[in-house]
Amino acid sequence: MEKSMDNRNRSSVLQWLIPTAVMMVVVMAMLINFSNKSSTEAEDTVARTLIASTESYGSRFISQLDGVRKAAGPIKALLEKEAVDNQERMAQLLQVVVESSDAYKAVYCDMSGKGINQDGAEISIAGADYFGALQQSETPYIYTEEEQPTVLIAEHIATENIQGYLLLYYPMEEFGTMLSKSGYDSATFLTVIDEEGRILGVSGTGGSNYLDSGNLLEAIEPDNSEAARTMRNRMSNGARGTSEITMGRQAHMLVYVPLGVNHWELVLGVSQDYVARQVNFQWKSTKNMVSSLIVVIFVFICIVVIINIVSRIRSNEKRKELEDKADTDLLTGLNNKLATERKIKTYMAQNPQSQSMMFILDIDNFKKINDTMGHAFGDEVLRSLGTQIGAIFRATDIIGRVGGDEFMIFLKGIPDEEAIAKEAKKVETFFKGFQAGEYVKYAATASIGVAIFPHEGADFETLYKAADQGLYKAKKRGKNQLAFYSDERSSTKQAAAAADNKTE
Repeated sequence: MEKSMDNRNRSSVLQWLIPTAVMMVVVMAMLINFSNKSSTEAEDTVARTLIASTESYGSRFISQLDGVRKAAGPIKALLEKEAVDNQERMAQLLQVVVESSDAYKAVYCDMSGKGINQDGAEISIAGADYFGALQQSETPYIYTEEEQPTVLIAEHIATENIQGYLLLYYPMEEFGTMLSKSGYDSATFLTVIDEEGRILGVSGTGGSNYLDSGNLLEAIEPDNSEAARTMRNRMSNGARGTSEITMGRQAHMLVYVPLGVNHWELVLGVSQDYVARQVNFQWKSTKNMVSSLIVVIFVFICIVVIINIVSRIRSNEKRKELEDKADTDLLTGLNNKLATERKIKTYMAQNPQSQSMMFILDIDNFKKINDTMGHAFGDEVLRSLGTQIGAIFRATDIIGRVGGDEFMIFLKGIPDEEAIAKEAKKVETFFKGFQAGEYVKYAATASIGVAIFPHEGADFETLYKAADQGLYKAKKRGKNQLAFYSDERSSTKQAAAAADNKTE
């Protein structure tokens, strides 16, 4: 018995001792491995962080350029649609672009370089240093120092009636604010360079030794030939990277990433002192591996919990995805009939006193559209209507297709009669400009009935009947119009007029 007890005790000790010994060996191996790798890993982490930061600045810079370009989009579309012969009108359009973007100047010119700026002054850019590049460039962005360091955003307009360029001038001094409140030290700088190393713009006050010459690669090459050669090779291949360089008493890490435009690169220069501080921080944050024995258990528990949480999240996401699919009308992308009714009923139950509007709209002569232009075109009309009308209302409003050519719109929280008139007018105005079809444009109209919750129906069925009665009135009056259930709101024109009088 005693021997058996001893054997069990010995076995019990071994059951704990062996795993503990194995764990200690593992911990010691981790510590040794940590001492060998942690410094390198810290340096790699800092380098990756700096590259990510530089890419973020690059995205901001390109977004600024794209923002200027997008501001020109409406005017470009207008010019492509119809020629603007009036200089005063053209100057007004250019001024709108300047006021709505970061551009300091806007110019429209013909292919010979003659044109007009936003001030209405006639100018010629034929002799400008960028005019030749303008005619040859494959990208919309051209760098020039004609007036000041500038990125020229060029939109070529070419139609049967008009040939020319819409030019927007983005000042690189705007780029100079990029590093404000960045968290880097005063020795940091950010610069845009071309493939030859020419400096196009600078943000930050550090790195004067590298930047004063106007060419970054040529400045660092004498004392850092290998680093400069590596940078040139990697940049020519569109690769990201870092290089450590020294000029005089200035020691920096240069972080470079491609901007994806004209072979331009964005270079972040941070002092080696800053890098050393970040590496030390990374070292300290991971150095305390003595607690790994406890952490391993904790991590294991966390992993189990995380796996469970992730599994639940994915399950919920999948369920939500299935619910969304079940709620969606496949043709229009709007809510289907069941989802529309359910969501409206839910809102009514939760907000019984919140004044809201229900629209029921029916596309006029939809059967004729199907019969004359085909069911495929009829589907395109429904699809276009769903896409366009869904875009003019709030995301919180409920819009759905509840029949073949019948749609329902439920606008939540409409405060007063003025707002009612405004929203009704919005729907009427929408159909005045609504067109469907990619090649054959068809101006579809609709008859619309409107009822107000809760005054004209405190539940879904009653409100629907009231709105349907309004729809009946609209059709009876000749279609292509909106009618309220209540005769007190006989037309949106009267309601809008009342709202206008109230404003006056």
